[in-house]
Amino acid sequence: MSASPTTTAPRGSLLRDLLVASRPLSWINTAFPFAAAYLLTTREVDTALIVGTLFFLVPYNLAMYGINDVFDYASDARNPRKGGAEGALLRPARHRTTILAAVGLCVPFVVWLVLLGGPASWLVLAVSLFAVAAYSVPGLRFKEVPFLDSLTSSVHFVSPAVYGLALAGASVTPQLVALLAAFLAWGIASHAFGAVQDVVPDREGGIASVATVLGARATVRFAIGMWLLAGALMLLTAWPGPLAALLALPYIAAAWPYRRVTDADSGSANAGWRRFLWINYACGFAVTMLLIWSAVLTA
Repeated sequence: MSASPTTTAPRGSLLRDLLVASRPLSWINTAFPFAAAYLLTTREVDTALIVGTLFFLVPYNLAMYGINDVFDYASDARNPRKGGAEGALLRPARHRTTILAAVGLCVPFVVWLVLLGGPASWLVLAVSLFAVAAYSVPGLRFKEVPFLDSLTSSVHFVSPAVYGLALAGASVTPQLVALLAAFLAWGIASHAFGAVQDVVPDREGGIASVATVLGARATVRFAIGMWLLAGALMLLTAWPGPLAALLALPYIAAAWPYRRVTDADSGSANAGWRRFLWINYACGFAVTMLLIWSAVLTA
């Protein structure tokens, strides 16, 4: 039976609630792009690398997901998969504390990073933080604007890499642009596919998304198309980057069984989403190996 909007989330310690809200399984998805981009550009471990990596590891994720959990409480209370690794179900008494903790944890890091950077990095960081807030906060709620929701979600993961490049003073090349565009397409596909499983609770909660507008079946196919685009774009990158085009295949394989899923059965896509989470780790390892190879070739 679906929970009502007034369902009370299980009580737990504040630290545990904040930890769950920050999605530990996803920490590496934002910290790694920054660290890889910065380190491969500067080839040195310095204060900026350490501070930036720590920021994108925990504070950034608490802000991104914690703020979302607060303002999505009504729909999350109807969603049976919330309340664990796939999303916190923060009881209302925790909402104010979560917002204050997210902002309070971010501010010292942001100030430090501003002092370490320059105008280009400031701009990228500002866009990144704006995207984090704009996705969820009332008055903006980009997550309720179909297609802009997937784009904004992708920016959440691509912007740490762009910020790392800007902070390190990287040179912009066509190959680098292709790589970042591929990363953006991957993020759009990932968000869209993740939204499929929430079609029913989102509609019940009055939340629009790319999946509620397109429908579950069309959204899965859209995600597959964006993963194909990501793979094609990687063919335009410098060697050994084109090998990463093959990494689009596991994601497509995870989504493929749901290409005909109906809106009523869209919750079944959760199984594919769970496989997606583990595919991320395997592909992340492969990307790390390719980055090491690239670093050796360009040393």
